[in-house]
Amino acid sequence: MADGVNTLEKPKVHYAKKIGAPPGTLRHIGDVYLEKTKLRRTVYTADSADMQETEQVQPLLMDASPTGICWIEVNGLHDVETIEKIGRHFSIHPLVLEDILDTTQRPKFEEFDGYLFFVLRVPRLIKPSAGDKKQTGYFHDQIKGNIVFEQISWVAGKDWLISFGETGQDVFESVRERILTGKGRIRLQSTDYLCYSLLDLIVDQFFSVLDELGDALNYLDEALVLHPGPQQMKQIHFFKRQLLYLHKAVWPVRELIGAFERCESGLCNSGTRPYLRDIYDHIIQVIDMVETYRDLVAGMLDIYLSSISYRLNEVMKVLTIISTFFIPLTFIAGVYGMNFESMPGLRWEYGFYAVASLMLAV
Repeated sequence: MADGVNTLEKPKVHYAKKIGAPPGTLRHIGDVYLEKTKLRRTVYTADSADMQETEQVQPLLMDASPTGICWIEVNGLHDVETIEKIGRHFSIHPLVLEDILDTTQRPKFEEFDGYLFFVLRVPRLIKPSAGDKKQTGYFHDQIKGNIVFEQISWVAGKDWLISFGETGQDVFESVRERILTGKGRIRLQSTDYLCYSLLDLIVDQFFSVLDELGDALNYLDEALVLHPGPQQMKQIHFFKRQLLYLHKAVWPVRELIGAFERCESGLCNSGTRPYLRDIYDHIIQVIDMVETYRDLVAGMLDIYLSSISYRLNEVMKVLTIISTFFIPLTFIAGVYGMNFESMPGLRWEYGFYAVASLMLAV
């Protein structure tokens, strides 16, 4: 449970809220995961870093331009008024705020006058509890494991960045820890390097989910060969659907990273571009893994159908042998079972034994 109202599930989108509304109308589209929107501000320079958490936006905005780089995290998108205040303070375009509040966005990157806008979808594997697991040898029985996606978006200016999350899950905890402890070179760089760090963490999350998925596919492949059945068919359908969602979430990220590297707004420094090329290679690797797994699942369906067909053929072979054995016996029994008055051997004392011997000989 995401510390609030709803469990982490696929969003129940309410498109009716947008019908007929003018462009730039701020309405939250998606599920509510938190009772209240939570805010966190991290301010850092090369020598120091400070973090503040609150549920009130006004104290953060009163001192939102301190010395150094200011990173504001917004968790929970249902409070439209808070999002609107932040957008008004930082002069963020209403269409950008509309995209932030709509949790069905396709991953994308856009340049504006004075800031950059990112939208991505972060995968997370929800595992069953220990009591729910069944030792079936592949993933979990009845498909209790599931992959869910959270939309993460952020707006980055020259010395500030504002990130927006749906569920309150601390996606960027490791990046914040590096800032507060001074590890790495993040405190020595500008906002574009912070954007790179967030992108890198999201791409790593794809690798983590795909590793788990790859192990599950290996178990399923073995189960298909040893014990093909309806349960494996459910698993194949499940993986096919999850890989489709992963493909839709990861494919546009390649275009996003390339556009960020080529941006001409001056907010992406030349020193950050080599890191972006490295993460571009990583996202290509993720896409290749997704495509490979999709081909593997498609092959599993063929294996399943072939296994079922083979088992059916074996059963039919046994039934055919049995039928072939009894067909002539049935014929003889049918002939001597006819109710005719005149029939050779009908009243013969040893007729039954003769016919039984004939059937046995046949």
